[in-house]
Amino acid sequence: QVQVVESGGGSVQSGGSLRLSCEVSGTFWKLYTMAWFRRSPGKEREMVAQIDRDGGGILYRDSVRGRFIISKNAAENTVYLQMNNLELGDTAVYYCNTNVDLKIYWGQGTQVTVSA
Repeated sequence: QVQVVESGGGSVQSGGSLRLSCEVSGTFWKLYTMAWFRRSPGKEREMVAQIDRDGGGILYRDSVRGRFIISKNAAENTVYLQMNNLELGDTAVYYCNTNVDLKIYWGQGTQVTVSA
Protein backbone atom coordinates (compact mmCIF):
# COMPACT_ATOMS: atom_id res chain seq x y z
CA GLN A 1 0.00 0.00 0.00
CA VAL A 2 1.37 3.38 -1.04
CA GLN A 3 0.28 6.61 0.62
CA VAL A 4 0.77 10.08 -0.81
CA VAL A 5 0.14 12.92 1.62
CA GLU A 6 0.42 16.63 0.87
CA SER A 7 0.70 19.44 3.38
CA GLY A 8 1.48 23.13 3.49
CA GLY A 9 -1.45 24.72 1.70
CA GLY A 10 -3.24 27.76 3.01
CA SER A 11 -4.23 31.33 2.31
CA VAL A 12 -1.80 34.07 1.41
CA GLN A 13 -1.90 37.53 -0.11
CA SER A 14 -0.69 38.19 -3.61
CA GLY A 15 3.10 38.37 -3.63
CA GLY A 16 3.44 36.05 -0.68
CA SER A 17 5.00 32.60 -0.42
CA LEU A 18 3.98 29.10 0.56
CA ARG A 19 5.83 25.80 0.67
CA LEU A 20 4.05 22.55 -0.12
CA SER A 21 5.34 19.16 0.95
CA CYS A 22 4.45 15.69 -0.25
CA GLU A 23 5.58 12.50 1.40
CA VAL A 24 5.31 9.08 -0.20
CA SER A 25 5.22 6.18 2.23
CA GLY A 26 4.47 2.49 2.24
CA THR A 27 6.05 -0.59 0.73
CA PHE A 28 7.46 -0.33 -2.78
CA TRP A 29 10.56 -1.06 -4.84
CA LYS A 30 11.23 2.13 -6.71
CA LEU A 31 9.98 5.68 -6.81
CA TYR A 32 10.33 7.35 -10.20
CA THR A 33 9.10 10.85 -10.98
CA MET A 34 7.29 13.12 -8.58
CA ALA A 35 5.22 16.05 -9.70
CA TRP A 36 2.80 18.73 -8.61
CA PHE A 37 -0.46 19.34 -10.44
CA ARG A 38 -3.21 21.83 -9.71
CA ARG A 39 -6.83 22.34 -10.54
CA SER A 40 -8.36 25.79 -10.48
CA PRO A 41 -12.13 26.31 -10.39
CA GLY A 42 -13.58 25.75 -13.84
CA LYS A 43 -10.31 24.56 -15.33
CA GLU A 44 -8.69 21.26 -16.18
CA ARG A 45 -6.00 19.82 -13.96
CA GLU A 46 -2.57 20.98 -15.12
CA MET A 47 0.99 20.02 -14.40
CA VAL A 48 2.88 22.62 -12.39
CA ALA A 49 6.32 21.07 -11.89
CA GLN A 50 8.03 17.71 -12.16
CA ILE A 51 11.27 16.18 -10.89
CA ASP A 52 13.01 12.85 -11.45
CA ARG A 53 14.00 10.48 -8.66
CA ASP A 54 17.62 11.66 -8.82
CA GLY A 55 16.62 15.33 -8.60
CA GLY A 56 17.12 16.00 -12.29
CA GLY A 57 14.73 16.30 -15.19
CA ILE A 58 13.03 19.33 -13.66
CA LEU A 59 10.15 20.79 -15.66
CA TYR A 60 7.91 23.78 -14.95
CA ARG A 61 4.85 25.13 -16.67
CA ASP A 62 5.57 28.52 -18.19
CA SER A 63 3.34 30.50 -15.83
CA VAL A 64 5.26 29.44 -12.70
CA ARG A 65 8.82 29.27 -14.01
CA GLY A 66 11.01 31.67 -12.06
CA ARG A 67 8.55 31.82 -9.16
CA PHE A 68 8.17 28.17 -8.08
CA ILE A 69 10.95 25.76 -7.15
CA ILE A 70 10.54 22.01 -6.97
CA SER A 71 12.99 19.95 -4.95
CA LYS A 72 13.12 16.59 -3.25
CA ASN A 73 14.62 14.72 -0.37
CA ALA A 74 15.31 11.30 -1.83
CA ALA A 75 16.11 9.75 1.51
CA GLU A 76 12.69 10.68 2.84
CA ASN A 77 10.71 10.19 -0.40
CA THR A 78 9.51 13.75 -0.07
CA VAL A 79 9.02 16.41 -2.70
CA TYR A 80 8.60 20.11 -2.04
CA LEU A 81 7.18 23.01 -3.97
CA GLN A 82 8.39 26.42 -2.88
CA MET A 83 5.95 28.96 -4.28
CA ASN A 84 7.10 32.58 -4.31
CA ASN A 85 5.50 35.77 -5.58
CA LEU A 86 2.12 34.08 -5.65
CA GLU A 87 -0.51 35.46 -7.99
CA LEU A 88 -4.29 35.31 -7.94
CA GLY A 89 -4.14 32.81 -10.79
CA ASP A 90 -2.24 30.37 -8.58
CA THR A 91 -5.36 29.73 -6.52
CA ALA A 92 -6.12 26.04 -6.86
CA VAL A 93 -6.12 22.67 -5.22
CA TYR A 94 -2.58 21.32 -5.54
CA TYR A 95 -2.07 17.61 -5.96
CA CYS A 96 1.06 15.53 -5.58
CA ASN A 97 1.57 12.88 -8.23
CA THR A 98 4.14 10.12 -8.15
CA ASN A 99 5.15 7.13 -10.21
CA VAL A 100 5.89 4.25 -7.85
CA ASP A 101 6.74 0.83 -9.26
CA LEU A 102 5.39 2.09 -12.59
CA LYS A 103 1.99 2.92 -11.11
CA ILE A 104 0.60 6.44 -10.69
CA TYR A 105 -0.55 7.60 -7.28
CA TRP A 106 -2.23 10.86 -6.28
CA GLY A 107 -2.50 12.66 -3.00
CA GLN A 108 -5.77 14.05 -1.67
CA GLY A 109 -4.87 17.62 -2.55
CA THR A 110 -4.19 20.76 -0.57
CA GLN A 111 -5.91 24.10 -1.11
CA VAL A 112 -3.89 27.19 -1.96
CA THR A 113 -5.80 30.47 -1.97
CA VAL A 114 -4.20 33.73 -3.07
CA SER A 115 -6.04 36.96 -2.33
CA ALA A 116 -5.47 40.53 -3.48
